[in-house]
Amino acid sequence: MQKLLLAVDRFSTWIGKAFAWSVVLLTLLISWEVFSRYVLNKPHAWVLDAQIMLYGTLFMTAGAYTLSKNGHVRGDVLYGFFRPRTQASVDLLLYLLFFLPGIVALTWAGWQYAQESLAIREQTFSADALPLYPFKFVIPIAGGVLLLQGLVEIVRCVLCLRDGRWPQRDEDVEEVDVEKLKEMVHVKDADIEALDQYVSKKGGQA
Repeated sequence: MQKLLLAVDRFSTWIGKAFAWSVVLLTLLISWEVFSRYVLNKPHAWVLDAQIMLYGTLFMTAGAYTLSKNGHVRGDVLYGFFRPRTQASVDLLLYLLFFLPGIVALTWAGWQYAQESLAIREQTFSADALPLYPFKFVIPIAGGVLLLQGLVEIVRCVLCLRDGRWPQRDEDVEEVDVEKLKEMVHVKDADIEALDQYVSKKGGQA
C-alpha cells in the first residue's frame, strides 16, 4: 500500500514539475512582448490571451503537486497541537464533506466544458484569435490528477486512524515548528491532550 501511495505522490510531483516550466515560457513571453511593444512599437493582440492561458495552466496543475507535498494552507496554530488520530479525523471529515464533492464536480463539469469547446473549435476573442479548446482540456486533466491525489490522502487518513501515526511521505513538510510554538504560547502536553479529547468528544457528538 505504501508503495502505491508514494507512486501517486511521485506522479503528482512529476506533473507539477513538468508544468512548472510554463513559468519560464510565461516570463519569456512577457519580456518579449514588453520589448516588442515599447521598443519596436509592435504589440501583439494574442499575447495577453496566451499569458492568461499559461498562468491558468500553471495554477491548475499545481494543485495535486502541492497536495502531495502536504503544502496547502491550514490552521496550524491549532491543527499542529492535535494528536495524529485527531488530525486524521479532521482531515478525513473535510475531505469527504468538501474536497470530494468539489473536485468531482470540477472534473465532470470541466470535461463537459472542454467537449463543448472542442465541438465548436472555440477561439479567443482577440484580433489574432488563438484556439481555446486545448487549454480547456487542462481543467478536467488537472481535476482528475487532483482527485487521484486526494484519494491517496484519504487513504492516509484511514491508515493514520488505524495506526496512530501518519504514513511516511517522500518529502515531509512541516509548515510550523510545533515545539517552538508550544514554548511561545506556554502550552504543555497536558493542555494539548485535554484539547485533543475535547475535539474528539465534539466530533463524536456531531
